[in-house]
Amino acid sequence: MCSVHDTVEFEKRGIPATMFLTQAFRNAAVHHFRTKGMDGHPFIELPHPVSNLTHDEMRALTLKYVEQMVRQLTA
Repeated sequence: MCSVHDTVEFEKRGIPATMFLTQAFRNAAVHHFRTKGMDGHPFIELPHPVSNLTHDEMRALTLKYVEQMVRQLTA
């Protein structure tokens, strides 16, 4: 998973990072974080699927997670 890899690389450089994914990819992300030595790294889980959402629907959905994202990046 490229998103996990990118998140790990940012964290190694001291840059707080998180990622968005849908529920369908949760187990894969948990596994990849574990294999990269970052077991338990937080991420933001959106409902699946999102590919059928309009731009406005996706915007409304992601805005619900802004506070969670800020908490993860500033913890």
